[in-house]
Amino acid sequence: MSDQHSSPIKTWQQLVVVVVLAFVVPVVVIAMLAALITGGRKGENADPKAVVERIRPVGTVEIAGPRVAMSGEQVYEQVCKTCHGPGLAGAPKFGDKAAWANILKQGEKVVFAHAIEGFNAMPPKGGNPDLPNDEVHAAVVHMVNAVGATWKMPPPAPAAPPTTTAAAGAAAAAIVPVTMPPAAASTPGTSAKLDGKNVYDTACAACHATGVAGAPKFGDKTAWAPRLTSGKDTLYASSIKGKGAMPPKGGQLQLSDDHVKAAVDFMAAAAR
Repeated sequence: MSDQHSSPIKTWQQLVVVVVLAFVVPVVVIAMLAALITGGRKGENADPKAVVERIRPVGTVEIAGPRVAMSGEQVYEQVCKTCHGPGLAGAPKFGDKAAWANILKQGEKVVFAHAIEGFNAMPPKGGNPDLPNDEVHAAVVHMVNAVGATWKMPPPAPAAPPTTTAAAGAAAAAIVPVTMPPAAASTPGTSAKLDGKNVYDTACAACHATGVAGAPKFGDKTAWAPRLTSGKDTLYASSIKGKGAMPPKGGQLQLSDDHVKAAVDFMAAAAR
């Protein structure tokens, strides 16, 4: 009977091993369980980008601000200066009183109509059809007053009525969160993703649509042939730096080199 109830631990070394195992084994088991439970999130939590992506809102709403109206001087610098600066195609030069004398005699109504609808070599609105009539009017006033006229600037456009709290609340309630894919970024130096036609319409059509001052007309294969033979690099350089009667970048110095190149590509393609 005494042998049946005797302890399996016979020596003090065995006792030490049993005590150590009694502490170590539960700790190891608990650690393994914790790693198993949290292991699926460990890598995700360690990456800040993953955390930001996980807490990103479901939808985003962007509200574009209203278009800021340009002054007469700004419109002149961006649109009218191309021809009125150097006096291309018979355009009266800015500040030349003799050149503007006969135009002033026509009166404000006629001059404004010519600026908006186009006249002779001048395209409607100087080649920028997106300009509001009031801004074209302001540009005309800026030019004629520079030679001594006293024409008045157009009255400012009436401000939009204030939005009531109720209307604002209704508009906010109507907004549905939508996630829009990011727009593809254009690669500098490649004209494929630049709107050459838009640049042409805005900056180049004033001269190239009618062929004034020796500018090769758009689509005229004979006029463009020797220019195409010179190579694109030469065309780009002439357009960016200016050549003959053509000012640098067609007078639109705010254009990037890539946009000018896109316009050249657009015109060259139409002449092949």
